[in-house]
Parts: sequence; C-alpha cells; structure tokens
Amino acid sequence: MGADRQGGHRRTPGRAAAYAACGVVLLAGCASMPDNGDLRGVESTPRQDTQVRVFAMPPRDDAPSSEIVQGFLEALTSDDPRYSTARQYLTPRAAQRWEPESSTTVLADGPVTRASQSDVREDGDDSSYTLTGTKVAVIDAQQSYTPASGDYSQTMHLTRDKKTRQWRIDALPQGVLMGRSDFQRNYMSVNKYYFASDTTSAGSGQPMAVADPVYVRERVDPVTQMARSLLNGPTSRLRPVVRSSFPTGTALAKGVTALAPDDQNKLTVPLNDKAARIGHAKCDEMAAQLLFTLQSLTPTVDEVELRGGGRQLCVLSDDRVTAVAERGAETSPDYLYFIDGRHRLLRTTGNGGSDAAEPVPGALGDGSKPLRSVAVARDEHSAAGVSLDGKALYVTSTAAGSLLGEPVLQSKGKAESDRLTTPSWDGQGDLWVADRDLAAPRLLLLEKGAGQPREVLTPGLDGRINAVRVAADGVRIALVVDKDGEQSLLIGRIERDASADQPTVSVQELRSATPDLEQVTAVSWAGDSRLVVVGRETGGVQQVQYVQCDGSIPETGTLPGLTEVTSIAASEDSDAPLFATSEEGLLWLPGGSGWRTLKETASVAFYPG
Repeated sequence: MGADRQGGHRRTPGRAAAYAACGVVLLAGCASMPDNGDLRGVESTPRQDTQVRVFAMPPRDDAPSSEIVQGFLEALTSDDPRYSTARQYLTPRAAQRWEPESSTTVLADGPVTRASQSDVREDGDDSSYTLTGTKVAVIDAQQSYTPASGDYSQTMHLTRDKKTRQWRIDALPQGVLMGRSDFQRNYMSVNKYYFASDTTSAGSGQPMAVADPVYVRERVDPVTQMARSLLNGPTSRLRPVVRSSFPTGTALAKGVTALAPDDQNKLTVPLNDKAARIGHAKCDEMAAQLLFTLQSLTPTVDEVELRGGGRQLCVLSDDRVTAVAERGAETSPDYLYFIDGRHRLLRTTGNGGSDAAEPVPGALGDGSKPLRSVAVARDEHSAAGVSLDGKALYVTSTAAGSLLGEPVLQSKGKAESDRLTTPSWDGQGDLWVADRDLAAPRLLLLEKGAGQPREVLTPGLDGRINAVRVAADGVRIALVVDKDGEQSLLIGRIERDASADQPTVSVQELRSATPDLEQVTAVSWAGDSRLVVVGRETGGVQQVQYVQCDGSIPETGTLPGLTEVTSIAASEDSDAPLFATSEEGLLWLPGGSGWRTLKETASVAFYPG
C-alpha cells in the first residue's frame, strides 16, 4: 500500500470499529515439503482482507526437519508482534541471536527450499536447507524500501535436541524473508515527516514538511510503530537535508508500550525528559510532525497532545497545523495549465472542462511568443516559458500587462531535441531546468527564477537529462535520464552547501524509481512521496502508473491505459484531478472511471510546479 494511497485521502474513523470484529487466520506449519531433497516452494499466503489477523502455529512434537523449516517461514508472514511463535522453531541460542527487525528481504515468490542431499536422513542429528528465490526489494533496519534484483541464496541449518529429540533451527540468516504477496499483505507504506534543513516556503516562510516513506507492519500497532520511527529520526537517505524538531534522544516515556487515539480522535503522546523543556513554537512543530505522520492511519488522528515531565507541553489540532508548517499535499492549485494549438499558455479551473479555458494574463498567454513548454510557479504569480525552438527561457509575471523581457537563459544546442527541457519550480521559489546541449549538458538552477544560472552538480549521473520535476519540499528531484536509448526515472536528494566560498548545489544518491520500466516518457509528482509515471516495460505497451519515490509500487498503482501520451499532470494535492495530453488532445481522468477527452486542444498540460 502506498504512503499516498487512496489518492491521499485519510481513512475514515469508521474503520476503527472493523478491527474489533476482524477475523483470525492461523498459519499452521505443516509437512508440505518432502524429505527427499527435491525443490519445493514455500507458497505465499493467499491475499486476505486487510482486517484479518494472521497468526502462526507453533511446531508440533516430532515434526520432521522439513516441517520445521516450512513452519518457520510461514510464521514470518504472520501478525505476531515480536515473532514469538517463529522463535519457537529456533534453538534457544539462535532465538537469542536472531534479529528479525534488522531487515526484510522480499522475493518475487515464496522462498524455494532445497534439502542438502547429504542431510536428508531424519535419523541423524543435523540437517540443512538452502533457501533460494529472486530478490524484489529489501527493507532495512530503518524500515526504508530499496528495490533489489538478482538471486537470493542462503542456508538454514537444523539440529536435533539431545534431550527432547525435536528438530530446531540453530543457524539462519538475519532478518525476515517472504514472498511479494505476503509482503503486500503484511506491510504498508506510510510517510513520516521532517522539515527541510535549508529551504522554507516562498509564500509563507514556514518550514517545508518533507515526507520520508517507510514500511511498517500493517496490523501490528502501526500508530505506535510510526511514532517510534519518527522519534528515531529520518532515514539515512534524507538525513543530510532534513531536521527534526524533536530534541536528540527524545523517545516515548518509560513504560509507554502502545499509543491509541481516544474517541475524539485525539492522541496523547507522553515523552521522556529530553522534551520537557522545549518552547511552545518548537513543540507545535513536533506535534505537526506527528499529525502529518499519523493522518493516513486508522483510526484517524485529528489532534495531538504532547506531554513531558509530568505536564502538558502543547496541543495541536488538524485545523491549526497549516499555521505551523507547509506541506505540498495541503496546498491546492487554483488552475490547471496547458499549451494550446496556437502555442499559448491557457488555464482552467481543472474540474474536467465544465469551465471554459482562458489565456493566462500577460505575455505568455497572448500568443506573441510561441511556446514549447511552460512551468508556473507554485504561488501562480509567475511563470517560466521555453520558446518553441527550445533555445530560450523566459520568466515573467502572470499578471495582466506583464512583458516578456529578455531570456534568462539560452541554449546553444544545434538540434531542438538538444536544447532546454521543461522547467520546474520548487516550493522555495527557485527555478530548475536542464540544458541538453550535447557539447555541455547541464542541470541549472535560477534562484527565485532570476540572476545568473548556477550549474547543479550531479555526481553519479550516467546519461543525459530529458525531464526535470522538483518536489514541493525542495529537497527531492525527479529526473528522466536517457542512456543508450533507454529512459529511466531517477530520484535524487538536493543538497545546498552555503559554507564554502562558492556555495554549491548538488543532486546526490540518484536511484531508480522505476526499475521495471525501460522507457519513461512523462512524470509528475502526485503526492508528498508519490509520482505518476508514463512508460513501458521491455516488449510491453505504454502504461500509466503510480510509483513511490523509494521505488515501490502502491496497490492502486496501475491506472487506465493511454497511447502516445505527451504529458501527464498531477498535483501533490491528491484531490486535484489527473490530466494528460496525447494525440487525442487533452484528457481527464475522473475518479474510478476511464479517461475522457475534453474539447480543448493541448500539446502539454501541467499544474503549478
């Protein structure tokens, strides 16, 4: 499940009652694997309703070694909070050393087990099995998701207890292992929130909230899991560019083992003494982090009270959180923008065409300069347009009577395809664009859309940038990169270093967000940690799907298909409808139905940003 799942809407409090009536499924360790050394797959548990709890069965007496292995692997996919049943399949020493929280390895299917041919005799005292499969992803100790590939192969050793004569596992890989379907049933993606270290909102001056997606076990007290994860700090990938308002060392108060909102959807969080002396403004930021983090969970949290040192520190409700910090998903665009057949910039209210489109006031909407692409600033007061030939970048106001002026940037690329990409604005009001000039390809930044363009360092970039999309938080950037004819989507971290004599901006740790797609043709941010992507797999047809910025795919990832898509328009505010352009013109995707063609002619459509 995606962190921006269900279009980013909160789940309703009504689901809370469903947990009380949920069913229970027992996973029994059964003798389904032969002892003759043949290959046998450990079947993934069939998908269950998300409200169904799944528990494992302990090992039965005199179970053969094959059944012990099978039962242990099945116990890993249960809802046992501390894997206590799984530990019963281990020797006491192995149970003490095993650290299931260290990692979760996800395989395409359930792990295949092979008994060593020399260890198949059940009358002996030792046995070993090899676990194999194809890796899909790894969840690390910080609960961060990373796509993976290649073969998995690890050995599990068993011994027979000298007194009880029962088989138990005495050596095994650290962490948890399961197939993809079990992972999707057990885990969900949730955003925890921190604040950008070096950027603030251009409009309000408030801290910019940054989503840090992690995977947690869905039916193992996710509220408490997420609170602890938030207090533990950001994942290593975002740590260099975000901060937490919680003082270092802050944790839940001693003795607090579970958190739950009351019947008014208020969550009280007792903290240790590290937070006892914080000021009210800092406390509000801490509460905002918790509110943003917990709002996608069930039951819904509408108010947070923080306590420390035996007293109330602060209370923050949902209707006040926007006065404390700015979050991309909380900002609704006023208009959808598009370029029409006359290469002018037009806008509409974005409600599916019930309101007629109109030219944007000012120079970009009057048709005096034919446009190839445009990006409108997030405050919608200014815009940056690229000329039809791709050579020149202009920045101007969207107010009536504004003039175009001289270009702020010009490309020397010889061919149109080797010139400027579509620009992109971040929430701080800075403008990003790539120059695809074969002689000097560069990623460029214009602070506040003006001044001398600054070249952005891109260590590790292998290929040429085809498209740039900066997240509202200003610390993450999506790049469509062309290498040897293949176009992939990479997500990187934006680092700003003002300490040196010459301040630098760089994009670090570029990672693929679409490892299964070889041709990405369009992309747009569609939530705090989610993007919508148009692309195709090797030998496949073009598809439109949601992806998480960590490379995972939410359950509702695939959208109705389109052909020959030239652009896709989504907003961090998931209430804003999805638009696209193709050879058929401007299209609109109402919730739960197929694409509809609108009357406007458009070559590209987009929301602010």
